[in-house]
Amino acid sequence: MHLSPATDAHPRTPGEEQFALAAELLALLGDRTRLTLLHALTAGEADVTTLTEACGAARPAVSQHLARLRLAGLVNTRKEGRRVIYSLRDGHLRRLVDEALNVADHRLSDRPLHD
Repeated sequence: MHLSPATDAHPRTPGEEQFALAAELLALLGDRTRLTLLHALTAGEADVTTLTEACGAARPAVSQHLARLRLAGLVNTRKEGRRVIYSLRDGHLRRLVDEALNVADHRLSDRPLHD
């Protein structure tokens, strides 16, 4: 696997609290639906209907995943009339989602072709 150079590596050795929080974050990202939702939000704000279409899951499941992401502090919400609009909390999360997908791209391109 090819890794791009870490230009903005963590400046110091993380402590137990950082490792615990990072593991919690990665566990949340470890769900395909939540990762798909976060990826959809990298394009900008969206409501539940738009996000349901983007990930292809049932609306109640999407709402539950969004609630978990909101409670974890990964997404922000705002009301627009009766609709709830979701957005990514910060650019760090956008980069994390992008990097996870870049690693997946590299892993897929490194697979040997079978005849």
